[in-house]
Amino acid sequence: MKTLAIVGTGLIGASFGLAVRKAGFRGPILGVSSPPALADALEAGAIDRGAVLAEAAAQADLIFLAQPIGRILDTIRHLDPLVRPDALVTDAGSTKCQISDLALQEITRCQFLGGHPMAGKERRGAKAADANLFLGCTWVLTPEEPRALETDQARDLVDWVRRIGARPLVLDPEEHDRVVALTSHLAQLASTALASTVAEHLTPPDRLAVAGPGLRDMTRLGLSSYDLWRDIVATNSDAIGQVLGRYIQKLEYLRDNLRTRQLEEEFRSAAALAAKLRHC
Repeated sequence: MKTLAIVGTGLIGASFGLAVRKAGFRGPILGVSSPPALADALEAGAIDRGAVLAEAAAQADLIFLAQPIGRILDTIRHLDPLVRPDALVTDAGSTKCQISDLALQEITRCQFLGGHPMAGKERRGAKAADANLFLGCTWVLTPEEPRALETDQARDLVDWVRRIGARPLVLDPEEHDRVVALTSHLAQLASTALASTVAEHLTPPDRLAVAGPGLRDMTRLGLSSYDLWRDIVATNSDAIGQVLGRYIQKLEYLRDNLRTRQLEEEFRSAAALAAKLRHC
């Protein structure tokens, strides 16, 4: 990688710029975003300068699409005439099927390799960017076929993913979307539903003073932005609908077994998974 273009200089894009710079990248980093976002990214040191998409794509050999999903899809529709033939386009979208399918149709002059770093914060924007955001996190790569990982450009991307401290994991786009519906999207919607339920039924509101740390922990994801999650839910609605159905069944099972020993087994199973998560 000699020149990096980051399209979307929010939390993930700006953190990637900081991370590769910390890992030893010395080439120019161009940012493509709104003027306020570019100003924040410049102040954070995540990019060297802003550029329009056509200028950045013409210079970069790695183009990292770190926008919300809807904007990633729109960028893909306009990108092909602008890219260098030896470039690699990758992305950070939280769902992969629609992005990968569209890229397969629209990006023909260079390679596209879908990606999803499993990292983030409730806060958005370059002001929250962190060079260590990806340390120890899984970075999913979603090639349409295995040989897509054998190009020089793909090997270089994987090398940089490792150099910033992330762990590459290869999944096909369909499996990715099925898995994240269960491991990520369900957690967000469960947290949102919990916070919304408490907000609707806790009266008067000052009774929140009775809440313990468990409610704070469980509603942390309730701070997330709907603007971000709207596209995620819309582009993975079938898989999310299935896992929500299973979750609802589990809640109903717990309700029906509040006075039986079956509840103990659910606690045991939940504790085992929670322990595994904390040692991954």
